[in-house]
Amino acid sequence: MLDEDIVKAARDLLDICKRKNLLVATAESCTAGLVAGTLTEVPGTSSILDRGFITYSNEAKNEMLGVSRDLLARHGAVSREVAEAMASGVLGHSRVHLAVSVTGIAGPDGGTPTKPVGLVHFAVASRSGKLTHAEKRFGDIGRAEVRKHSVLQAFRMLHEMAEGEEAYPPHRAI
Repeated sequence: MLDEDIVKAARDLLDICKRKNLLVATAESCTAGLVAGTLTEVPGTSSILDRGFITYSNEAKNEMLGVSRDLLARHGAVSREVAEAMASGVLGHSRVHLAVSVTGIAGPDGGTPTKPVGLVHFAVASRSGKLTHAEKRFGDIGRAEVRKHSVLQAFRMLHEMAEGEEAYPPHRAI
C-alpha cells in the first residue's frame, strides 16, 4: 500500500496537470521508474503521463537522453549537471510539457565521502524554458526510504513547476 502523503501528492499533481492540459515524462536513475509507476497508482494518470525513461546506467543516460559522456565523466551521474541534462533530454526526446529527473545513491553501497548514500539530485524542466534543481541528502536511511522520499520530492517539484505554467489547449499541441 502506498504512503498517504505520496498518494495525495500524486493526486494533487494529476489535478493541476489535468486542469492545465500538461503532459509529463520522467527520467529516472536511482528510482528506476518508481516515480512514473507510483503516479500510475492514481486513476486518471493516463491523461497526463506520457512516458518514462529508466536510465540507470551512464550509457542509458547518453543514448536515451543525450547526456554527454564528457558531462558524465566530469561531474558524475549523481550531480546537478547530469540531473538538469536528463530533464532537458526528456524534453528533447518527447513532446511533453514537463519533465522530471532523479539521479542519486539509494544505497546501501555506492556512496563516497563527497557523494554519500542518500544523496539525490532532482531537476524539473518545462517546455516554456524553466529549469529547477534540488539536492537532497536524505542520509543512510535505507534504500526503500531514500526511493520513497525521492518520489515525493519529484511530485512536489513537478507540482510547483506546473503551478507556474500556462494552460495548454485541450489537444495538447506543442
